[in-house]
Amino acid sequence: MPRVSRAEAERTRNRVVDHTARLIREKGADQVSVPEAMAAAGLTHGGFYRHFASKDDLLAEALTAAFTERRDAMEQLADQPPARRTPRAEFLHRYLSELHRDHPGHGCAAAALAADAARTEPGTPLRTAYTAGLRDLVDALAALPEPAERQEALADLSTMVGALLLARASQDPDLSGEFLAAARHRLAVGDGDGDGDGDGDGDGNGGGEPATA
Repeated sequence: MPRVSRAEAERTRNRVVDHTARLIREKGADQVSVPEAMAAAGLTHGGFYRHFASKDDLLAEALTAAFTERRDAMEQLADQPPARRTPRAEFLHRYLSELHRDHPGHGCAAAALAADAARTEPGTPLRTAYTAGLRDLVDALAALPEPAERQEALADLSTMVGALLLARASQDPDLSGEFLAAARHRLAVGDGDGDGDGDGDGDGNGGGEPATA
Protein backbone atom coordinates (compact mmCIF):
# COMPACT_ATOMS: atom_id res chain seq x y z
CA MET A 1 0.00 0.00 0.00
CA PRO A 2 1.53 3.35 -1.06
CA ARG A 3 2.50 5.76 1.67
CA VAL A 4 0.38 8.86 2.05
CA SER A 5 2.32 12.07 1.53
CA ARG A 6 2.51 14.63 4.30
CA ALA A 7 0.49 17.07 2.20
CA GLU A 8 -2.25 14.51 1.60
CA ALA A 9 -2.34 13.63 5.30
CA GLU A 10 -2.72 17.33 6.13
CA ARG A 11 -5.58 17.70 3.63
CA THR A 12 -7.30 14.69 5.16
CA ARG A 13 -6.88 16.06 8.66
CA ASN A 14 -8.26 19.45 7.62
CA ARG A 15 -11.25 17.77 5.97
CA VAL A 16 -12.09 15.94 9.19
CA VAL A 17 -11.73 19.16 11.20
CA ASP A 18 -13.97 21.10 8.81
CA HIS A 19 -16.73 18.48 8.83
CA THR A 20 -16.52 18.15 12.60
CA ALA A 21 -16.77 21.93 12.97
CA ARG A 22 -20.08 21.79 11.12
CA LEU A 23 -21.37 18.77 13.03
CA ILE A 24 -20.64 20.10 16.51
CA ARG A 25 -22.41 23.36 15.70
CA GLU A 26 -25.42 21.45 14.40
CA LYS A 27 -25.66 18.80 17.11
CA GLY A 28 -23.45 19.79 20.04
CA ALA A 29 -20.03 18.44 20.90
CA ASP A 30 -21.34 15.62 23.09
CA GLN A 31 -23.53 14.30 20.29
CA VAL A 32 -20.80 13.84 17.70
CA SER A 33 -18.92 10.54 17.78
CA VAL A 34 -15.54 9.77 16.24
CA PRO A 35 -17.07 7.36 13.67
CA GLU A 36 -19.62 10.01 12.67
CA ALA A 37 -16.97 12.70 12.28
CA MET A 38 -14.77 10.45 10.19
CA ALA A 39 -17.70 9.24 8.07
CA ALA A 40 -18.73 12.83 7.34
CA ALA A 41 -15.26 13.33 5.85
CA GLY A 42 -15.59 10.11 3.81
CA LEU A 43 -13.25 8.09 6.03
CA THR A 44 -13.43 5.11 8.34
CA HIS A 45 -12.81 5.61 12.04
CA GLY A 46 -9.91 3.17 12.02
CA GLY A 47 -7.52 5.86 10.85
CA PHE A 48 -8.56 8.43 13.44
CA TYR A 49 -5.52 8.12 15.69
CA ARG A 50 -3.16 8.68 12.78
CA HIS A 51 -4.43 12.26 12.74
CA PHE A 52 -5.58 13.12 16.28
CA ALA A 53 -4.43 12.26 19.78
CA SER A 54 -7.98 11.98 21.10
CA LYS A 55 -11.58 13.00 20.49
CA ASP A 56 -11.00 16.02 22.76
CA ASP A 57 -8.12 17.05 20.50
CA LEU A 58 -10.39 16.90 17.44
CA LEU A 59 -13.21 18.81 19.13
CA ALA A 60 -10.87 21.60 20.22
CA GLU A 61 -9.42 21.93 16.72
CA ALA A 62 -12.89 21.90 15.17
CA LEU A 63 -14.08 24.59 17.56
CA THR A 64 -11.04 26.73 16.79
CA ALA A 65 -11.72 26.31 13.07
CA ALA A 66 -15.34 27.40 13.55
CA PHE A 67 -14.29 30.57 15.37
CA THR A 68 -11.64 31.28 12.73
CA GLU A 69 -14.32 30.99 10.06
CA ARG A 70 -16.31 33.76 11.80
CA ARG A 71 -13.27 36.00 12.17
CA ASP A 72 -12.33 35.53 8.52
CA ALA A 73 -15.87 36.54 7.49
CA MET A 74 -15.62 39.70 9.59
CA GLU A 75 -12.25 40.59 8.10
CA GLN A 76 -13.67 40.06 4.62
CA LEU A 77 -16.48 42.49 5.42
CA ALA A 78 -13.92 45.06 6.53
CA ASP A 79 -11.81 44.55 3.38
CA GLN A 80 -14.80 44.51 1.02
CA PRO A 81 -17.46 46.76 2.58
CA PRO A 82 -21.04 46.06 1.45
CA ALA A 83 -22.85 48.71 -0.56
CA ARG A 84 -25.90 49.20 1.65
CA ARG A 85 -24.52 48.96 5.18
CA THR A 86 -21.39 49.57 7.16
CA PRO A 87 -19.34 46.40 7.85
CA ARG A 88 -20.48 46.38 11.49
CA ALA A 89 -24.15 46.81 10.57
CA GLU A 90 -23.90 44.10 7.91
CA PHE A 91 -22.29 41.67 10.32
CA LEU A 92 -24.93 42.27 13.00
CA HIS A 93 -27.70 42.08 10.42
CA ARG A 94 -26.52 38.70 9.16
CA TYR A 95 -25.93 37.44 12.68
CA LEU A 96 -29.43 38.36 13.86
CA SER A 97 -31.20 36.89 10.86
CA GLU A 98 -33.58 33.97 10.43
CA LEU A 99 -31.03 32.49 8.02
CA HIS A 100 -28.38 32.31 10.74
CA ARG A 101 -30.90 31.02 13.26
CA ASP A 102 -31.91 28.19 10.94
CA HIS A 103 -28.40 27.10 9.86
CA PRO A 104 -26.33 26.59 13.01
CA GLY A 105 -23.89 24.28 11.23
CA HIS A 106 -22.59 27.22 9.21
CA GLY A 107 -23.01 29.75 12.00
CA CYS A 108 -21.33 31.21 15.02
CA ALA A 109 -19.61 28.81 17.40
CA ALA A 110 -20.07 31.22 20.32
CA ALA A 111 -23.83 30.62 20.23
CA ALA A 112 -23.83 27.01 19.02
CA LEU A 113 -21.34 25.69 21.60
CA ALA A 114 -21.96 27.95 24.60
CA ALA A 115 -23.81 25.30 26.59
CA ASP A 116 -21.24 22.62 25.74
CA ALA A 117 -18.37 24.82 26.90
CA ALA A 118 -20.19 25.82 30.08
CA ARG A 119 -20.68 22.17 31.05
CA THR A 120 -17.01 21.24 30.71
CA GLU A 121 -14.40 21.73 33.39
CA PRO A 122 -12.02 24.71 33.21
CA GLY A 123 -8.78 23.73 31.55
CA THR A 124 -10.28 21.13 29.23
CA PRO A 125 -9.41 21.46 25.52
CA LEU A 126 -12.96 22.42 24.53
CA ARG A 127 -13.35 25.09 27.19
CA THR A 128 -9.89 26.48 26.47
CA ALA A 129 -10.58 26.67 22.72
CA TYR A 130 -13.99 28.26 23.33
CA THR A 131 -12.52 30.96 25.57
CA ALA A 132 -9.78 31.75 23.05
CA GLY A 133 -12.40 31.95 20.31
CA LEU A 134 -14.50 34.37 22.35
CA ARG A 135 -11.52 36.65 22.85
CA ASP A 136 -10.81 36.67 19.12
CA LEU A 137 -14.47 37.38 18.33
CA VAL A 138 -14.60 40.34 20.71
CA ASP A 139 -11.37 41.72 19.26
CA ALA A 140 -12.63 41.29 15.68
CA LEU A 141 -15.92 42.99 16.48
CA ALA A 142 -14.15 45.91 18.11
CA ALA A 143 -11.77 46.21 15.13
CA LEU A 144 -14.45 46.50 12.44
CA PRO A 145 -14.74 49.90 10.75
CA GLU A 146 -16.69 52.13 13.14
CA PRO A 147 -14.36 50.73 15.82
CA ALA A 148 -16.06 50.11 19.13
CA GLU A 149 -14.67 50.33 22.64
CA ARG A 150 -14.06 46.90 24.15
CA GLN A 151 -16.97 47.29 26.58
CA GLU A 152 -19.29 48.10 23.69
CA ALA A 153 -18.08 45.09 21.71
CA LEU A 154 -18.63 42.85 24.76
CA ALA A 155 -22.16 44.21 25.19
CA ASP A 156 -22.94 43.79 21.49
CA LEU A 157 -21.69 40.20 21.45
CA SER A 158 -23.66 39.36 24.60
CA THR A 159 -26.84 40.74 23.03
CA MET A 160 -26.27 38.95 19.73
CA VAL A 161 -25.46 35.54 21.20
CA GLY A 162 -28.24 35.71 23.79
CA ALA A 163 -30.86 36.68 21.21
CA LEU A 164 -29.74 33.92 18.85
CA LEU A 165 -29.79 31.28 21.59
CA LEU A 166 -33.32 32.24 22.66
CA ALA A 167 -34.54 32.47 19.06
CA ARG A 168 -33.28 28.93 18.37
CA ALA A 169 -34.69 27.56 21.62
CA SER A 170 -38.22 28.89 21.09
CA GLN A 171 -40.67 26.61 19.30
CA ASP A 172 -42.95 29.61 18.65
CA PRO A 173 -41.78 31.13 15.34
CA ASP A 174 -43.30 34.50 16.17
CA LEU A 175 -41.53 34.71 19.53
CA SER A 176 -38.32 33.50 17.91
CA GLY A 177 -38.49 36.27 15.35
CA GLU A 178 -39.25 38.81 18.03
CA PHE A 179 -36.02 38.00 19.86
CA LEU A 180 -34.02 38.65 16.70
CA ALA A 181 -35.93 41.83 15.83
CA ALA A 182 -35.60 43.21 19.35
CA ALA A 183 -31.85 42.63 19.32
CA ARG A 184 -31.52 44.29 15.92
CA HIS A 185 -33.49 47.25 17.23
CA ARG A 186 -31.38 47.47 20.41
CA LEU A 187 -28.20 47.41 18.36
CA ALA A 188 -29.66 49.87 15.81
CA VAL A 189 -29.20 47.57 12.84
CA GLY A 190 -31.21 48.94 9.93
CA ASP A 191 -32.31 47.34 6.66
CA GLY A 192 -29.91 49.36 4.59
CA ASP A 193 -32.15 52.40 4.09
CA GLY A 194 -31.50 53.94 7.48
CA ASP A 195 -34.86 53.16 9.10
CA GLY A 196 -33.39 51.00 11.86
CA ASP A 197 -35.96 48.19 11.79
CA GLY A 198 -34.00 45.47 10.00
CA ASP A 199 -35.73 42.76 7.99
CA GLY A 200 -33.51 39.92 9.18
CA ASP A 201 -33.66 37.96 5.94
CA GLY A 202 -30.56 39.08 4.11
CA ASP A 203 -27.77 36.64 3.44
CA GLY A 204 -25.65 39.09 1.52
CA ASN A 205 -24.12 36.48 -0.80
CA GLY A 206 -26.71 35.86 -3.50
CA GLY A 207 -26.64 32.08 -3.16
CA GLY A 208 -24.37 29.22 -2.18
CA GLU A 209 -23.76 28.41 1.47
CA PRO A 210 -25.58 30.61 3.94
CA ALA A 211 -23.66 33.78 4.80
CA THR A 212 -24.65 33.40 8.40
CA ALA A 213 -22.49 36.10 9.98
